[in-house]
Amino acid sequence: MVQSMLNARADDVEANLRQIDSLAEAGCEVVRMAIPRRDCLDAFEGVCEKSPLPVVADIHFDPEIAIQAAKRGAAKLRINPGNIGGLDATVPVLDAAREAGIPIRIGVNAGSLDQELAARTDLTLPQKLAASAAQYARFCEKCGFTDLVVSAKAHDVMTTVQTYRQLASDLPHIPLHIGVTEAGTQFQGIIKSASGLGILLEQGIGDTLRISLTDDPVNEVRACWALLSALDLRRRGPELISCPTCGRCQVNLIDLAAKVEERLRSVKAPVKVAVMGCIVNGPGEARDADIGVACGKGSGAVFVKGEVVRKVPEDQIVDALMEELA
Repeated sequence: MVQSMLNARADDVEANLRQIDSLAEAGCEVVRMAIPRRDCLDAFEGVCEKSPLPVVADIHFDPEIAIQAAKRGAAKLRINPGNIGGLDATVPVLDAAREAGIPIRIGVNAGSLDQELAARTDLTLPQKLAASAAQYARFCEKCGFTDLVVSAKAHDVMTTVQTYRQLASDLPHIPLHIGVTEAGTQFQGIIKSASGLGILLEQGIGDTLRISLTDDPVNEVRACWALLSALDLRRRGPELISCPTCGRCQVNLIDLAAKVEERLRSVKAPVKVAVMGCIVNGPGEARDADIGVACGKGSGAVFVKGEVVRKVPEDQIVDALMEELA
């Protein structure tokens, strides 16, 4: 399942609901909302009451906020064993989640490990992360609470991959939320996330995912779906196939592909659309596309399932593709 996180002010109900609507339109299935202070709980409750998506309460430092969030409509609690106050402080949180009938995500981050575990020199960072999450999960299970999800993130790609491989081995019965935390701005963040999460997903590791970006959360959701589609795991919308330009190209292919991509954002069908710069990369290389165009000098041959159906001038290519798609 595709997840993202709200970044509107935690005390602004309407701003968070507007963002949830945008995320839902983009295909988000779960949203997480930070509750940094107790005086934000009223706003959190207001968001939960009207949200079309399940809202996960993200809590650090104060277990009482987690207890209250469970009572006020949270679909899940996310707590961090490194800063929630220790095992004893977790017991009433488990009781509150049990009473509300909601799961808890144990979220471990490299930057907020338990101090005693972080100080150990006999373990690698992935081993520390996995050990922290596993220790906490087993404590919850010992307390009779088993409705758990686990995450253990780092900003380093291979640390993240190694940690989740370990968790998949140590806790095979517990769902995993995967992500590369603090991955960066859009370009770097998508590359780092796709690299790490692609490895894990191909190995069957991961039940929910977030691609964390210093950007509009809607772009996180779009990137998640693009990754799932590229791996043939889930498809929600179109896939654009377009060739790199070269000296044979006689149209403005970069601009053309960008316009097609923009028009496809309103399409929900999981179709493949090809935009090819010349006949070399035309219907032959894109034969599995549902529709496409192979461009010539100032024109394009539109094809459907590999068969050319018409030729149009360059300025009509985008409209012609959308007509065939309809």
